[in-house]
Amino acid sequence: MSTKESAATNELLGLLEARYAMRVLWALRDGHPQTFRLLQDSVGNITPNTLNTRLKELRAANLVGHGGEGYCLTPSGMDLLKRLADLQAFATKWASAQGKKKSPPPQE
Repeated sequence: MSTKESAATNELLGLLEARYAMRVLWALRDGHPQTFRLLQDSVGNITPNTLNTRLKELRAANLVGHGGEGYCLTPSGMDLLKRLADLQAFATKWASAQGKKKSPPPQE
């Protein structure tokens, strides 16, 4: 990976690792615009101040837009989530494996 590619990846990961950033994107994945209040409910346990900050950052990064009906993903945001689509399948598989690790050994 070139230095330029590495810097771009690091910048994107820095944006996405901000608290609740991925949850905001994930809540908008169905393509339906959401009002601020509905988005706050969809994300869960996020304060209005934090949601406002994340939305400003995601809008500045052109991943989220705002129209008359509410917040929605931009084409770039949709492209990002398409690229992360395998995350849900991986997460399900990973969680199942984690559950098996935590299970107590069978008693004889």
